[in-house]
Amino acid sequence: MESRRSKWQHDLIVILVTVAACTAVWFVKVDFGVTHPPQPGKKIRARVLEVDNSGLTTLGLVETGSQMLRVEILAGEHKGEVFSACNQLRAQLELDKKFVPGDTILVAMLHGSTSDVILNAQDYYRVGWTALLLGLFAVLLVIFGGLTGFNALLSFVFSCLVVWRLLVPLCLKGINPMLVSLVVICMLSAVIIFLVAGVNRKGVTAFLGAIAGVLASCLMAWLFTTLFKINGAVMPYSLSLLYCGFEDLSLADVYIGGIFLSSSGAVMDLGMDIAAGLTEVAAQNPNISRRELIWSGIRIGRSVVGTMTTTLLLAYSGGYLTLMMMFAAQGTPPIDFINNPYVASEVVKTIVGSFGLVLVAPLTAIIGGFVLHRRS
Repeated sequence: MESRRSKWQHDLIVILVTVAACTAVWFVKVDFGVTHPPQPGKKIRARVLEVDNSGLTTLGLVETGSQMLRVEILAGEHKGEVFSACNQLRAQLELDKKFVPGDTILVAMLHGSTSDVILNAQDYYRVGWTALLLGLFAVLLVIFGGLTGFNALLSFVFSCLVVWRLLVPLCLKGINPMLVSLVVICMLSAVIIFLVAGVNRKGVTAFLGAIAGVLASCLMAWLFTTLFKINGAVMPYSLSLLYCGFEDLSLADVYIGGIFLSSSGAVMDLGMDIAAGLTEVAAQNPNISRRELIWSGIRIGRSVVGTMTTTLLLAYSGGYLTLMMMFAAQGTPPIDFINNPYVASEVVKTIVGSFGLVLVAPLTAIIGGFVLHRRS
């Protein structure tokens, strides 16, 4: 009974510390040197009542022109009022929207607008569905995982806050993106692992093993990005970022930081799996030698590494499925396919992430052999 009470107290302390950390990160404001002019209006939710497609022209697979709308404002001081709105289509299939009556959309409204002003239709309003999706995920996680699931939810929130409030602004401020990504991953690994596993030998083993794997991924990413001569411009919106006033930003360093940031979750997962397995082995056989304990961890890692590396491959290739389909449809020869900069960047990202996974298994096993070994 006393042990259970002590565990609850320990979990409560860790939860409170994590909540305090989330609050602190939320209020952090990093000035990255670019001032934006004040917005002349605001964006507000509206419902489409009528559409007029007579101003649209079909050009092959795309449409161009102006779609005129009648919309009802759903929030703010103009709630319930009906306005005209214009939706401009630019023959860009990935960006254009064609609204129909009943759609909930986002419109831009100038301050002091009246009913005779034509508003600018921006996009579909997705905040409600996003909140619903996140809510369902949180409820399912807590119901299935209990206190551990709640801790995992806290770590999820903390990760989002750290990436958005610290990682992105610090990179924009001009600090080396590789260094920022490495520090952020160490911070996230500590919070996530110790929040889920607790501050104990198992948590220390998983944390040190994950950091060792991340450091190996960082080194491999830097080396092979240089050898493959990838400049980072293959990332989406990279050129737009440079034209926004950040022309001194090193896209190659951002690309490298993104490689081991994207694979760090799988590295933490594998490190925790091996640390948990070694903890059980040491608990069931207190007289096991350090050498045998290390080999037990290596055997556990062998069973997991194969599926984890395939997970990374499928995750990365799924994002570029249309790219592969386009090359296949054009009958591109293998030499052109491999040397394409987009394909080369994905090869480096996948293989380097897999390197980190393969290395974290023996490294965590060795660390666990020294941290968890206790001879009776």
